[in-house]
Amino acid sequence: MPPASSGASATHAVALPSPSPAADSRLTPGGPGYRRMSFALFLAGVATFALLYSTQALLPLLSADFGASASTASWTVSAATGALALLVLPLSALSERFGRRAVMTASLTVAVAVGLLVPFAPSVEVLIALRAVQGAALAGLPASAMAFLAEEVRPKALVGAIGMFVAGNSIGGMSGRIVTGWAAQAWGWRAALAVVGVLAVLCAVAFRTLLPAPRHFTPGSLSPKSLARTVRTHLSDPLLCRLYAIGALFMTVFGAVYTVIGYRLTEAPFSLPQGVIGSIFLVYLVGTVSSAAAGKLVARLGRRGALYLAVGTTAGGLLLSLSASLVLVLLGLVLITAGFFAGHAVASSSVSRTATTGRAQASALYQSAYYLGSSAGGTLGAVAFHAGGWGGTVALGLLAVTGVVSVTVWGSHVARVERRRGLVARSC
Repeated sequence: MPPASSGASATHAVALPSPSPAADSRLTPGGPGYRRMSFALFLAGVATFALLYSTQALLPLLSADFGASASTASWTVSAATGALALLVLPLSALSERFGRRAVMTASLTVAVAVGLLVPFAPSVEVLIALRAVQGAALAGLPASAMAFLAEEVRPKALVGAIGMFVAGNSIGGMSGRIVTGWAAQAWGWRAALAVVGVLAVLCAVAFRTLLPAPRHFTPGSLSPKSLARTVRTHLSDPLLCRLYAIGALFMTVFGAVYTVIGYRLTEAPFSLPQGVIGSIFLVYLVGTVSSAAAGKLVARLGRRGALYLAVGTTAGGLLLSLSASLVLVLLGLVLITAGFFAGHAVASSSVSRTATTGRAQASALYQSAYYLGSSAGGTLGAVAFHAGGWGGTVALGLLAVTGVVSVTVWGSHVARVERRRGLVARSC
């Protein structure tokens, strides 16, 4: 794949030349500080996904309590992910000026504070508004975390390090849904959200305590013109745009499936109680494994090969989930989760490696596309479910994974054309 086009950084920072391995002071597995950094960002990922998707497993209860439709209740998820998508770029610019660690800490602090208010929402409209504020606060974390890793970790270890952060996302998404499922069954959805808020507070405190101080960050000025120039540079890079599209399409599938699955499992022929539905999210552990293994997949199959494998796994899971057998539905969710997290880890780490300047903005654009996909998937998935049942949601997911294949095939075609042009130019 061709490297990203060079462009002016939003911070006027100059990309440092790659040091020799002996002189490279960046973190590497087994080296001092790497384990602390990995665990700190793992906990940040746990808190982010636990908060961001805290209402997703509770949507049937919210519909019943507030008398809201599935599409209305789904906005308690879509508002959070949509707000994050809109603000991730401007907040990533703040991290270029004030530092990755400072912005991540501030983001988590505000998000957990709002998380402690969410259980007291008097109406679904207020709940949606609070969730939008929470998502906006969390916008400072994902892109800043990936930029932090790109600066502080050696390139060969970057996919694995980002895979650990994504693994934290999967653990957060799983634990948040399991906790809310059983807590809601015992004490109601308000108590369930309060428990998630306390869990996020503990993760935020541990994150700030463990995360080492950055050693390779160069602060820059906040210049709107430079930011716009950097964004234009990234959006004019075909490879980065393809990676953004892949992230959005993968997340459309995931957002649609996990927004609607609770409604499907509460209906016949399954008719499962809320606590059991929450426990089904244990399949997120598969995502933890597949995202952490993304580096090995890329080493063995290449980026495109790893993406094709992720797509095939996701599509197979969607088709299996059409079954009326609970066992096959669960197996389908396992495959969807494994494919999604592997694809996300490959695409997001490729963004960090491709962008040579303005890395926070490059990661922010990926995160913006990713969470817009989540917001669209949640809303469209609920609409499709209302119109055509679970089959409608699966059709939406298959359309999205077909889009991932199309984008990847096009990228392969472009790479072949560029290689041929390079050979012709060298022979002239």
